[in-house]
Amino acid sequence: MITKPTIDRIMEATDIVEVIGEFVQLKKRGANYVGLSPFVNERTPSFTVSPAKGIFKDFSSGKGGSAVTFLMELEKFTYPEALKWLAKKYSIEVEETVDTSENREADNHRESLMIVTGYAAKFFHESLLDTDEGKNIGLSYFKERGFNKDTITKFELGYSPDQWEAFTSQALKEGYQQEFLEESGLSVKRDNGSLYDRYRGRVMFPIHSFTGRVIAFGGRTLKNDKNVPKYVNSPESEIYHKSSVLYGLFFAKKSIRDEDNCYLVEGYADVISVHQAGIENVVASSGTSLTVEQIRLIGRLTKNITILYDGDAAGIKASLRGLDMILEEGLNVKVVLFPDGHDPDSYVRSVGTSAFKKYIEDTKKDFILYKTDLLLKDAGNDPIKKAEVIREIVESVAKIPDSIKASVFIKECSDLLKIDERALLSELNKMRMAKAKKDSQQPNSNSRQFVPVDETLLYEPVEPEVKDDTNQEKEIIRLLLLYGNRMIDWDGIANTYIGPFMIAELSDVEFDHLVSKQFVELYRKEVENGVLPDEQFFIHYPDKGIVDLSVTLIATKYTLSENWYEMHHILVNDEQKNMKGTILGAIFHLKKQKVGKILDGLRTELQKTPDAADQDILLSQYIQMKKVEKSISDYLGSVIIK
Repeated sequence: MITKPTIDRIMEATDIVEVIGEFVQLKKRGANYVGLSPFVNERTPSFTVSPAKGIFKDFSSGKGGSAVTFLMELEKFTYPEALKWLAKKYSIEVEETVDTSENREADNHRESLMIVTGYAAKFFHESLLDTDEGKNIGLSYFKERGFNKDTITKFELGYSPDQWEAFTSQALKEGYQQEFLEESGLSVKRDNGSLYDRYRGRVMFPIHSFTGRVIAFGGRTLKNDKNVPKYVNSPESEIYHKSSVLYGLFFAKKSIRDEDNCYLVEGYADVISVHQAGIENVVASSGTSLTVEQIRLIGRLTKNITILYDGDAAGIKASLRGLDMILEEGLNVKVVLFPDGHDPDSYVRSVGTSAFKKYIEDTKKDFILYKTDLLLKDAGNDPIKKAEVIREIVESVAKIPDSIKASVFIKECSDLLKIDERALLSELNKMRMAKAKKDSQQPNSNSRQFVPVDETLLYEPVEPEVKDDTNQEKEIIRLLLLYGNRMIDWDGIANTYIGPFMIAELSDVEFDHLVSKQFVELYRKEVENGVLPDEQFFIHYPDKGIVDLSVTLIATKYTLSENWYEMHHILVNDEQKNMKGTILGAIFHLKKQKVGKILDGLRTELQKTPDAADQDILLSQYIQMKKVEKSISDYLGSVIIK
C-alpha cells in the first residue's frame, strides 16, 4: 500500500494537462482545455480538462475525475498502478507499507503478466549486451542495421539465447509462475507439461504500451532456413491486443503532438532507424493490417498521417483499400513512395536525415490523388478498367466525413480522370445515400437517416419533464464541494464554515441517493475528525462513485464568455452574491421535498386505513407535517427569496 505522504507528493506534482496531453491532443479554450474523447469515437470535441480544478470531464462517455482516474479509465490501471505511473513521470520515490488485505485477483493477474514481460525484456536485453552469444550474434546484427548503443538501450532491444530452455528455466528459478510464462507467450508447453522458450535464437523487439510498459515481443530469426518463420510475435493476452497497439508509439507520441503529423511505416527496423535519425514521430502497425483502433490511437494525437511505403507496388495496391479506414475516421492521409529497392530504414541510412526529410516533403501526395494516379496508370486505355477506377476513387472520397473536403477532392479527381465533375458528384451522392440507408437498417444504428419533412413536426412538442427526486440532494453535494470550506459571514451566524453548518442543518435528513448519502457521511466523518475536506479531497478519493459524482457536479461543458457582459451587457445570475440565500435555499428546499414525500405517504396510509383510531393518529401526524411544510415555505418566501 502506498503511503499517504507519497500520495500527497504525487498529487502535488501532477499537472493534469501535461498528463492527459500525453494521450489526447488538447487545445486551450478559455480557462480550460478541450479535445476529442479518447473513450468514444467523436467528431466534435466534448472532452474538457480544467487545470484550476485538476479534473477532466468527458461529456460523451460521462467519465470524469483526476489524472489518476483518467489513467485508470483509459489504460485500465489499478489505483496503485496509476499512482506509480505518475510517480515515475515526476521522479517521485514511492514508499509502500505491507498491505495485509486480500488483493483483487483480477488486478493481480494482469499485474503478474506485466511483471513477467518486464522481467523478460530485462533478461533479453542483458543477454544481448552481457553474453558472448548475444554480442556475437544479436549485437552484431543490430550494429549491421546501424543501430547505436543509445538506440538499443532506448528501445530495450534484446537477444534470446539459442537454447531450448535458457529463459524459461531462469524465470522459473527466480520464482516466476509457469501460468504467466505460458499465458504471456514467452514459454510454450510441451505435451509432457514442461515448458520451452518460444523465441530461442532470435533478436528481440519489445513492444511497449502507450504508457511505456513492455506488454509483448516480436522475435526475428537470423537463420536462412525457409521452414523457420522470419518473425514470431506474442500471442493475444489480457495485456496485449495487437489490433490496439502501434509499435513505437510510446516513444513517438510527444513528437507526433509537436509535429502534428504521424509517419506510419511497416516494420520494427523502419521505426528504429527513422527515430534514430531524429525523426521521432514514427510508428508501425507491426506487420498487421491497419485497424480502426490503431487509427484512433493516432487520431488522439494528430489528424495528419503520412504513409511511408517501400517500393513494392504489389504491396501498395493491396493496402490501398484498407487505408480508406483512415479517411473514414476523418484523418488527412498523405503517401510517400521510396525508390525501388528502398524502405524507410534503408533510405534514411543511405541519404541521412536532411535528405530523407526533403525527399518526404518533395514527393508526398495526398492519398486520394496518389491512388487516382496509380490506378489510372494500371488501367491504361482500357475503358472498362477506367470505369472501375472511377468508381473505386469515388468510393474512397465517399468515406470522407467532411463534405467540403470531399467536394474539393471530387474537383481535383475530375481533372485527373478527365470526367465531368457533376457526374462524379452525382455518383458520390448515390453512394452516400446508399450507405445511409444501409446504416439505418442496422440494429442499434446511430447513423443519421434521410427522411421527408413532416410539417406537423415543425413545432417541437414539449417533452414532459422527468422528475428526479435526487436532484435536490445532488445540489447539496455541489454546494458542499464548491463552498464547504468558506467562512460564513451572514447576519447572526459567525465563526463557522459553510460545510459543517450544512452538515449540522441536515442531521435530521435521510438521503435517498446512495452515493450522495455516502458523500454526506464521509463529509460528516471528516468534520468530526477535525478535517474540512475540499473538492480535491473528493476528486482524488479512491471510491469511483464518489469521484464520478463530484466531477459531474463541479464540471461544466461550457465556459462563459467575457463578451456576454463586456460587449452585449448580458448579466448572468451569480449564486455567490447571495450565499445565504443559496445555501439556506438549498437546505430548506430539500427539507420541503422530504416533508412532501412524508405527506404523500401519510395520505396513502389514510386512504388504506379503515380503523378510526388509526386514522386519528395518522391525521394528527399529517396536520403536524403540514405545519412543518408551511413554516418551511414561509421561511423560503420571506428570507431566501426576499
